[in-house]
Amino acid sequence: MKRLLIALAVTSTSVYAAPPADFDVRVEALRKAAGVPGVGVAIVEQGQTVLARGYGVKRLGSADPVTPHTLFATGSTGKAVTAAALATLVDQGKIGWDDKVIDHLPGFQMWDSWVTREMTIRDLLVHRSGLGLGAGDLLFVPRSNLSRAEAVRRLRYIKPATSFRSGYAYDNILYMVAGRLIETVTGQTWEAYVKDHIFKVAGMTDSVSDDPDRFATPDRAQPHARMNGGLRGAGDQEVLDERDGLARNAAPAGGLAVSPVDMGKWLALQLAKGKLPDGGQLYSTTQAEQMWRPATLMPIAPRPPELALTQPKFLSYALGWQVQDYRGAKILQHGGAVFGFQTMVVLMPEQDVGFAIEINSEDGELVQGLVYELLDHYLGLPAQDWPATFRAFKAKKIAEGLAAFKAKAAVPVKSAPSLPLARYAGAYRDPWYGDIVVGQDRQGLTIDFRSTPRMGGRLAHFQYDSFLTRFDDKTIEPAYVSFGLDADGKVERVTMKPASPIADFSYDYQDLLFTPVKP
Repeated sequence: MKRLLIALAVTSTSVYAAPPADFDVRVEALRKAAGVPGVGVAIVEQGQTVLARGYGVKRLGSADPVTPHTLFATGSTGKAVTAAALATLVDQGKIGWDDKVIDHLPGFQMWDSWVTREMTIRDLLVHRSGLGLGAGDLLFVPRSNLSRAEAVRRLRYIKPATSFRSGYAYDNILYMVAGRLIETVTGQTWEAYVKDHIFKVAGMTDSVSDDPDRFATPDRAQPHARMNGGLRGAGDQEVLDERDGLARNAAPAGGLAVSPVDMGKWLALQLAKGKLPDGGQLYSTTQAEQMWRPATLMPIAPRPPELALTQPKFLSYALGWQVQDYRGAKILQHGGAVFGFQTMVVLMPEQDVGFAIEINSEDGELVQGLVYELLDHYLGLPAQDWPATFRAFKAKKIAEGLAAFKAKAAVPVKSAPSLPLARYAGAYRDPWYGDIVVGQDRQGLTIDFRSTPRMGGRLAHFQYDSFLTRFDDKTIEPAYVSFGLDADGKVERVTMKPASPIADFSYDYQDLLFTPVKP
């Protein structure tokens, strides 16, 4: 009986109703060891923010400190904000979760006409559309000159990878559709509606500021930083560091900036199921329960022995949240990042605890390590050095990925291009992405991705009719560019694939199929 009472206490309430006693010292030591410029942390217990603090500096090489009011880009943690915005419209009777998208967003179209007719607002949010992992991300990764409306229009040209509602595959573009739907229903931009009806109502005043001095600056000093984030694979998105392009037009997929102070208010609002400090409701408890209700089962990839305790027994996606277990406790969480930033937001509803960790770098092992240290703390479990464990795991994945990349690059078949270089030059078009232009100068071939500002560089011959991109922006993932010839020796198609075996899935080069643009 005594053992049962202890177990009930662990799962029903917070064992330690305060952050760890040495937490500030611990965060600062980990920050310095990882080389992270700045960290923001918010912790909420029983509706009260018990910690909202900044550590380090806003930008690499600066003495400007991170404060509780410093804004960090938070990536896909903003999916829950989009869901909350939709929840307010459900409460107002303007939409329903299971309304057909086409009833509210004229012109919406998927590849398949039946899917177009049947897709609901709920379907937009739960990653069961049939699109492949990260499909369409190149429309806004790493940046875009397309309007949100144009990016949504091009969705109709993206071929599905599976049948509708048959399985899980994480996407960002359908959250952009959700943002367009909000705009159509309300007459406000997504940004304006979120500011006016979520952030301002919740008292998140930092996050409606345009003061540039409040923003942390990303650390993008290392080339190919995203190659170093190999803690998530195609079947293991829950492990770490999903990333979205920081493009204003693509904001519903990851364009919010939130301070530690405002994160505390957001966490408290979530744990209170929409109840505001003044007793009002931002959204109803009914909608809160809808947003937390699992909708799509997610695959659980096996983890190595050193991370076995972090492997959930159930894992699912709700409306902007992942719902899972951790050592007997129910957890809602979501990671997010834009290039140069990472954030994790975690809710422990049974313990009435929530916390968020933000950094202005891509050293995700620090974020994940602190997440699990706090989970263990609030569940009364023995302390472990999770940051060191994740750091070792990441180093191994990086080494394996770089070795595979170098091995492939080191042994190309000795061959010459089939054509003179001038005959590869020209404009090529993919239906959903748009145009690339292959040019030639005295140094050889060049490539320019026309829908993506400043995404250009050189093509170096690899083997046969395949070339390796060397982008001027070294933080963009390289790709192999292969030219397919017809029977007359003319280029009839151009295909691509990431050069790195651990490239971020948002660089979905493999989904592209370019054909020559006729004059």
